Amino acid sequence: MKSYQGDGITVSYDVKKCIHARRCVLGLPKVFDSNAKPWIQPQNAPAGEIVDIVRACPSGALQYELDDGPQEYPPHTNTMRIWENGPLELRGDLEIEGVGKMNRALLCRCGMTKNAPFCDNSHRKGFTATGVPGPNEAKAAEIDHCDGPVEVGIRENGPYMIRGKIEVIGGDGSQVAKVEKVSLCRCGAAGDKPFCTGNHRDIGFVKPVRAETDGE
Repeated sequence: MKSYQGDGITVSYDVKKCIHARRCVLGLPKVFDSNAKPWIQPQNAPAGEIVDIVRACPSGALQYELDDGPQEYPPHTNTMRIWENGPLELRGDLEIEGVGKMNRALLCRCGMTKNAPFCDNSHRKGFTATGVPGPNEAKAAEIDHCDGPVEVGIRENGPYMIRGKIEVIGGDGSQVAKVEKVSLCRCGAAGDKPFCTGNHRDIGFVKPVRAETDGE
């Protein structure tokens, strides 16, 4: 993590989580400029503008801390958006196994990431999966509002295990399901993506819960 000090705000950046979605450089180029050194210059904009852009970062690679004022809080509704041919974008009061608490995360669903459980753009090597699956009544739960804590468990060589109320949203914004307990594919071979169908056993999927890091 690298940190950059501005007027009343500190912006931190975790390069390992970044997939270059470019919402920062397009949304606030006077602060986030890939051609500048350093590329993050929070002194160039008010803290409020920076907060809005950082919260738009889907991977959680960008974080902020205010010197005085409310810190980042989870959204009122926990959501999981399915990217076409790409990862699962989670937003909410998340507790990810082996990682800790987060409000934003991009979880790999192609099975090829070298930074498990996070996306590292390996899906660009040929992974295909719809971002708009049909409604799955078998996975649906009778939930009025998807709030509260969400636990993201990860089975070694297996799926993600979601415990907590979360709304599954297609890449086009359509509602796929509201779930409270569900297994999600991370091997890339499920027949009912994004839900796990046990295909990880058939293909001999091997992936740890978390990528090994030098020094750990």
